[in-house]
Amino acid sequence: MGYLEVEDGRRVYFEHHRGSGRPIVLIHGWGATARCWDTTAPALRANGNEVVLLDQRACGRSDNDFSDVTISALGSDVVRLVEHLGLRAPVVDGWSLGGAVAVDAAAKLGSNCSGVVLTGGATPRYTSTSDWPHGGGVDDVKAVLGAAAADRSNTFKGVAEAVCAEPQTADTLTWLWGMFMEMGPIGDESLLDLAELDQRKILGGLGVPVLFLHGRKDAFVPFSGAEAARDLCSDARLVEFPNAGHAPFLEDRDTYLAELTGFLNR
Repeated sequence: MGYLEVEDGRRVYFEHHRGSGRPIVLIHGWGATARCWDTTAPALRANGNEVVLLDQRACGRSDNDFSDVTISALGSDVVRLVEHLGLRAPVVDGWSLGGAVAVDAAAKLGSNCSGVVLTGGATPRYTSTSDWPHGGGVDDVKAVLGAAAADRSNTFKGVAEAVCAEPQTADTLTWLWGMFMEMGPIGDESLLDLAELDQRKILGGLGVPVLFLHGRKDAFVPFSGAEAARDLCSDARLVEFPNAGHAPFLEDRDTYLAELTGFLNR
């Protein structure tokens, strides 16, 4: 593990698990940490992959007092980390908000990116517009953030309970909730930036294969949005997880890993 200084003396936490196989950078969702991948990373290491994880700005073990937590800033951190570690053409895999971060990073990495995986990815839009009828509205996002400002603990407990389609054990919910509670208040601004973001041109312009791994019962990013996003890409495949919600890597781990390692082994 280590820390990378990215802005004004502020640092992000990362882990670099070396391997001889294709590198992959795992990017967590809003409010989570690199620990969300703890049932995914070991299998990737066993597959021989070089695995990199990070805590985004204001999350987990990274500094909490950043001034810029936009998707663009988070994507640039991924690029800096790839360059710092000397990774050669990694795949970037982003969960939820991390999907938008992955798309931003892939565009900036250009030819030094070999693929994008969107795990319940909140991209190219998280909120709906007249020509993108998928998702909620900006006001819905502001309402969640307002609730978090007034009662952070119970708001994030509700978010944790909504991640999976089927009820999870008390221990799993406590684990998810604990990650959310580690995010500093400035991290809320990342979600607000996501609510206004439109990556349709960026996603459609990516020159690498894109794999969508998406739960049919996703309560945060509608499956219809994943279908529309796939159609924007020149080289993309969408895998449906019929009984999963927003976290197919937790809800149907075996299928998730089979699809992900298959993509990495191409």
